[in-house]
Amino acid sequence: MKIPTPLTKEEAPAELHRIYDKIQQEIGKIPNIFGVVARFPAALKTLLPFYDAIMRKGKIEARYKELAYLKTSSINDCRY
Repeated sequence: MKIPTPLTKEEAPAELHRIYDKIQQEIGKIPNIFGVVARFPAALKTLLPFYDAIMRKGKIEARYKELAYLKTSSINDCRY
C-alpha cells in the first residue's frame, strides 16, 4: 500500500487555501495529517471542527492529548 503524501498549500485545491492559512497561523506549520486529508477537501473540512473540539475542550491539556494520539499511532504502526 502506497503511503499518501501531504499536499502543500500550492498543491491543495484553492478552496482549502484559507484553511491552510488558518492552520499555519494557529500551529505554525501544516501537520502532515491535515496535508494528507486535504486530498479529500470535504474530509478536511469535516475533520477540522472535530479535531478542534477534541484538542481545545476538556480538562486535559492539548499537549497530553497530542502525546496520547502519537503513542496510539506508534503502537498501531501508523505513520500519520
